[in-house]
Amino acid sequence: MDLSWVTVPTPLPSGPMRFGVTARGVASASYTGSYPGAAGPECTDPRRVELVRARVGEYFAGVRRELELPIDWSLAGGPHLVVLRCLLATVGWGRTVTYGELAARSGVFTDPSEPGVPARTVGQMMGANPLPLLVPCHRVVAADGLGGFGGAWHGVETKRWLLTLEGVLPPTLDWSGPTEAG
Repeated sequence: MDLSWVTVPTPLPSGPMRFGVTARGVASASYTGSYPGAAGPECTDPRRVELVRARVGEYFAGVRRELELPIDWSLAGGPHLVVLRCLLATVGWGRTVTYGELAARSGVFTDPSEPGVPARTVGQMMGANPLPLLVPCHRVVAADGLGGFGGAWHGVETKRWLLTLEGVLPPTLDWSGPTEAG
C-alpha cells in the first residue's frame, strides 16, 4: 500500500492528527501520530491534502457533521471491518451507542454464552480502529459512562472533547471548542 501522510492541526488535547492517504482514500488516522508508519512520507498531492485539511477543519469548527472523505478499508478486515462499517452507518453526529449495543447491532457475535464478552471485544476493536474520527469510535461508550479511548494520557479527554463538540456532553467552563456547533 502506498501510504503518505497529511498532518492537520486540531484543538484536541492530543494535538494535531495524522491521516494516512492512498489513491483510494484515507486508510489510517491517528490522534497522536503513534500509528505504525505514521512517521512515513508527507503527502505531496495538493488535492488530497486540501480535501483532508478542509473537511477536518470544518468538522472541528462545528460546521461539518460528517467528514465525507473517501475511505480505503485495507487496514481492517473480517469481523472488525463489519463492526466498523456498522458503526459508521448507524451512529451519526450527536449520538452514542454502548459497546454491547454495537456488538448486537453488528450481527458479528452470535454466541451469547459469555455475557460481556461481545462488549469487551468491541471495546478492543474500537481501540484498534485504524480510522478514528472518520469511523467515529468516540461515539461508542460504556454502559456506565464514557469508557476508554486509547491508552495515552489524553485519551478520555479527547473523547470527552469530541462528544462535547457533537452536543452529547455539555461544555465545561474550560471548553475550547466552537461556541456553537452546527
